[in-house]
Amino acid sequence: MSQDGVNKGRRTLLVGATSAVGAVGAGFLAVPFVGSWMPSEKAKAAGAPAKIDVSKVGAGAMVTAEWRGKPVYVARRTDEMLGKLEGLAGRLKDPDNANKEQQPDYADNVYRSRKPELIVVLGVCTHLGCAPKYHPEVKPEPFDPNWQGGWFCPCHGSRFDLSGRVFSGSPASDNLVIPPYMYEDDNVVIVGVDEETA
Repeated sequence: MSQDGVNKGRRTLLVGATSAVGAVGAGFLAVPFVGSWMPSEKAKAAGAPAKIDVSKVGAGAMVTAEWRGKPVYVARRTDEMLGKLEGLAGRLKDPDNANKEQQPDYADNVYRSRKPELIVVLGVCTHLGCAPKYHPEVKPEPFDPNWQGGWFCPCHGSRFDLSGRVFSGSPASDNLVIPPYMYEDDNVVIVGVDEETA
């Protein structure tokens, strides 16, 4: 066998082995790269609607859930609480919900909700994104001697009524956001979808 024949065979073997190793390496590199195009389970869950059981939310009470990584507050208002909402207009920055981006059309009312007794609101202050605290009782508070119930943001002092409307004199300029939501039945609220777009 000639020297050229041995070299050609060896060359073919080396080229083939190098190509195979290169293909396997490219496959190992491609799998995570292609996988990065697919949303993670956490990302899928973050955008998914959130179901909230409201059957055990008592009068005046609030529950907190999560939707898209943000807290969602669901509070059950009493008739007494609802009766105070009309009289607060003179103390609010936007009593008529002029900023239409803050709530869906079906929540563009004094209650800012589908059903007057139940409010669904993002628990994110529209000033700098802190989580306002729920203070439903009508009683003097250190942050407001004439408090009529609602949410108070401990970070910078923004105050919101029981419809999530911001009080004048608060650092926040907008009402709390009402997310899209619908009722699956009398006991379950689905946040993230509504009947109008479902």
